[in-house]
Amino acid sequence: MHHKFLLAAAMLSATAALSATAAGAAAQTASFAGSYNGASTAGGSCSMSYSIAGVEPSGTGPYPVFIYMVGTNETYNNAAAMAAVNDMASKGYVAATVDYAESQFGTCSVLSDKSSCIFNPNSTLSAVAQLCSRAKADCSKGIVVGGFSQGSILALLAKNYDARVQAAYGMGMSNVYSTYDLSSCVSNGNRTLPSDRLRAVDGEQDNFAGGTQSAVQNSLQNVTGLKCAAGSYACMNSNNSGWIIVKNSQVADGSADHCYMRASGDCFGSQNSLDNNWNNGTANWSKDTNLQWLTNFTTK
Repeated sequence: MHHKFLLAAAMLSATAALSATAAGAAAQTASFAGSYNGASTAGGSCSMSYSIAGVEPSGTGPYPVFIYMVGTNETYNNAAAMAAVNDMASKGYVAATVDYAESQFGTCSVLSDKSSCIFNPNSTLSAVAQLCSRAKADCSKGIVVGGFSQGSILALLAKNYDARVQAAYGMGMSNVYSTYDLSSCVSNGNRTLPSDRLRAVDGEQDNFAGGTQSAVQNSLQNVTGLKCAAGSYACMNSNNSGWIIVKNSQVADGSADHCYMRASGDCFGSQNSLDNNWNNGTANWSKDTNLQWLTNFTTK
């Protein structure tokens, strides 16, 4: 009976230890919510209220900041956005995805207004000011940004407005989007962020950038100023900035289109179901590889 009691006690102790470990793991990060004032679908003044969804480490910090923007007609806290935010929070960032007037695309002027409202350091109502004022945030350690499609352009333009922005990761990034030519504000040399602080990753049949490997490569070369041999699927600088083209064979549904990070159905598929190779993989185009690259440009 004595041995049974000791065994039961040991099992209870082990169960308690596992529970404590699980609780500790769950407590490593904490979610938060906020809001800021942004532009309308037509750009203009920062007069509309938008939501912020964030995750930050449970430690006292202070930490650098990561900001993510979704694409056109996407929900600001969709699966890809929260996957990126949670990943960066686990790396020691105050991380957030911010909503904006994403229901319509726009010209360089319109997109610049949207980005300015998010990244204006001189307005207490901007998203960057709201995040940098958090107790655990220290934006002097650097801000890094990411986004998809329209959101990738807002990220690319961020340093136009806040000098603390150090690097950007863009998915579905192009100097052209169907009928919109954004070369005057996004092509290499036409914005403040230098191209050696950019990783742009597109699918080989991204329909908005032309739908073929050659058209996508041409667009990425225009954005980054970095040229490689025709038919290349990656072109990188010594610090691993540059551009990457995702092959059809690398994604589960066999279609590396504009929305290659979704599990299926191209951009018609659910924005809350992710391609496993993007979400959990280690390839050069996968989520964590690119987010890890961003951490090279901030201080911990």
